[in-house]
Parts: sequence; structure tokens; C-alpha cells
Amino acid sequence: MATPIFEFAQIPRLDPAAKARARVRRVRDVGQAPTIGVIYNPRSHRNLGADFDCGICPHVHIAQPRERGQLPQALAELAGRGIDLLVINGGDGTVRDVLTCGLAIFGDEWPALAVLPKGKTNALTVDLGVPEDWTLQDAIDALDHGGRVRRRPLTVTPAEAAVKDGAKGETLPRAVGFVLGAGAFTKATQAGQSAHKLGAFDSMVVAVTGLWGLLQSLFAGRSNPWRRGSGMRIGLGASGAPMAHSGQGDPGMRQLLFASTLERLPAGIKPFGALKSGLKLVALDQISRRTTALVPLVMIGIVRSGLRQRGIHQLAASQFSLSIDDPFILDGEAFPAGDYRIEQGPELAFVTP
Repeated sequence: MATPIFEFAQIPRLDPAAKARARVRRVRDVGQAPTIGVIYNPRSHRNLGADFDCGICPHVHIAQPRERGQLPQALAELAGRGIDLLVINGGDGTVRDVLTCGLAIFGDEWPALAVLPKGKTNALTVDLGVPEDWTLQDAIDALDHGGRVRRRPLTVTPAEAAVKDGAKGETLPRAVGFVLGAGAFTKATQAGQSAHKLGAFDSMVVAVTGLWGLLQSLFAGRSNPWRRGSGMRIGLGASGAPMAHSGQGDPGMRQLLFASTLERLPAGIKPFGALKSGLKLVALDQISRRTTALVPLVMIGIVRSGLRQRGIHQLAASQFSLSIDDPFILDGEAFPAGDYRIEQGPELAFVTP
């Protein structure tokens, strides 16, 4: 969980024999205490070692994997206990790692999930409406007395692996997350790391990096990375129909790509316009400075008309392919350039207050 995923081949996998024993299905009797599994990331920004208090429910099993390679075994052990609730104690990166490693264990049959917002960025919990001070006991109480929000994460599969392994019926090496970005988004993520060092987190990071990126795009030349973007080819749907281009700038480049299945984002931004559910994406061509000045109004939903002609594309898709010449970002982590297929993963039920 502390080591970056730079290659899909490095995603840790569970031994097939252990996988077969992992999932224990059980029906909880009326009045029976739930069995809780916790993945606790001690490296998360807000974790101070005081998040284990749970006086009501004694059936709590806590795993503290120190590195990503230990996650599959930890999840398999929790799954073997027949847990009713899996609590992820960490930020967006921890959620990404748990979902990525857990996909081969739980498949389409995940237990209920809860997320405690303990990271530097917590976009998922913003979408779920989870307060910053939510505790483990709050999450356990919400299992029976709270709400449910259902979301399908993004799954990112290397195109070569999909062709090679899919024919053999093997489990594909997939990364799973909720926010994918490329081009200027990659630069914004790097700027966000600097903002963290200055004490900015969550929505403040979005505001700080957004303002910096806007200034770069307004006053820098076309060669500036914020304006140049990345070489990328986006194919929509199963047929891979090429995404339209406005003619603004180089047709082989996109200044920015942002995709997510979240419905509410930090700082109240609305990059997808009126689109809300499912897999959504927004792509910017190498837009003019005049259009760049309108971007803040687009992001909060004030300017909505004539966007495609200006080079701003907002759309929903069942899936899309991405061929990109530079690294892209999935929930804060850089992944290598290459050819990928992005689609929706299993439907997950998140416990909410």
C-alpha cells in the first residue's frame, strides 16, 4: 500500500487454492452481531493509531498490511470469516488498492463497504456524504441503521492483457478506482503533492491546484505542459468509435482527460455538466485562452452551451479505450503510458450515515 503500482504485472495476486477457500457466505440471524473486517492503513494521513475503539461489537477483525503485496492475503482471511462489513480505513489510494486486490477474491459478491476518510484526499467519501470525523463504531452502527449508496468503480485493463488473457479465461490484471485523469490532470496531481506539503488537503487541494493550472493555461505558451496536454486516442463504447475533436489545436493531443463514476466531487465542481450517473468523462482539446478563462464557470455548471465547438467534450459511455503517450493517474497514482480499456466494475454497496 506504500509502493506505487507502476506495472500491472506487479499487482499482487492470491494463490488459487487460498482464493477458493476465501469467501464464506453466511446469513446473519436477527439480533446477531455483525462480523466486521477492517483494512487499516497506518500510513494514511489522518491515522494516529486511535481508530480501533469499538465497544459495542466484539466481532471486529483488523488487518494492518504494511505493503500492497500483503493485501490479498489479508482480504482473503477476512473473506474467510464471512464478514458482513468491510471497513477501509484510509484515503482514496487505500480504497484503490483494496478494490484492486479484492476483485479477484470477492468478484461480484462483495460485502457491504464503509470508508473512513483518513487520507490526504477522500473524494469517494465526499460523494458518499461521509463526515470527516466518522469512526469505526459509526460505520458499524450504520450497517443496520444507516443508508446505502451504490457505486460501480472504474476498472482499467491493459489492452494487450485483455486480448491475451481473456481468451484463456484467466483473471485479467485490472486496476480498480474511482477517478482517472491524464494530460494536465497529471500535472495537477503533481502540484497537489506540493500542496499537501504546504498543508492543503481534500477540497482545498482541488481549489489550489485548479487555480494554479488555470493561471498556467492562461499565461503560458502552447509548449507548456499544462496547455500541451498529452497525445491520446479515445475510443467510445464497445466499437471504439473515435471521440470527436473540435479542431482546436493538434487533433492528436488532448489537454486534459478526466473520468469518474462518482456523482459528487470535492469543492462542488461539476466537470461533467448535467451528467450524473454511470461512467462519465470530460476531455479538453488544446483549447484557446479565451475558452480557458471560461473553464471555472463550466466546472460549476454556469456555462453549458457551445462547449464542444470550443473544445470541451462532456459525455457518458458504457466503456472507452485509451491509447496514451504519457502516464495517467488513477486515484492519485501514476500508471504507465500504453493502451487500455476502461469500463465499470461490480456494483458496490457503501454504508453511509
